[in-house]
Amino acid sequence: MLRDFARQSLAGLRILLVLTVVLGVAYPAAVWGVGQVAARDQAEGQPVTVDGRVVGSALLGQNFGGERWFHSRPSANDYDSLASAPSNLGPSNPDLITGIEERRAEIAARESVDPAGVPPDALTASGSGLDPQISVDYATVQVARVARANGLPVATVAALVARYTEGRSLGFLGEPGVNVLRLNVAVQDAAMKTAS
Repeated sequence: MLRDFARQSLAGLRILLVLTVVLGVAYPAAVWGVGQVAARDQAEGQPVTVDGRVVGSALLGQNFGGERWFHSRPSANDYDSLASAPSNLGPSNPDLITGIEERRAEIAARESVDPAGVPPDALTASGSGLDPQISVDYATVQVARVARANGLPVATVAALVARYTEGRSLGFLGEPGVNVLRLNVAVQDAAMKTAS
């Protein structure tokens, strides 16, 4: 009986060690290796660089303030990637309704548009609070302000919006969107070229 227990324990230990090596070391190393070969940019988090310095990730939204920049979608967690989560406020929650109306008035005034013309993604935070994209409608609403603040023609900024518009995921999921970080880097680059 003691011999059977020892034999089964040793067999269990061997299985544990083999599975630990296979699933805890070999499999993660293989997945990492395939990621480095097949999709290095995605595996590294899609860093966006300016003059050799990383300024952010194309996968995570950031807070852009001021007149010069396209603004991101609101964040329920203040763009904190460690606290990525929604607000969990229901559609009839008075705090959510008040926040939406305040954002609507603020954006309408800032962008000189009718409050009814403010796109929904400008008013509500996403589930993660870190969406890197905004809708084409929200980007279009911001074109005139960004062009004016950067001393660029409206047509130039509108062309940048079109250039940085990404299609639907897998060609049919979701809606086209504009990556705000990449767009803002392009606007800054265009403004610097115009100034020099």
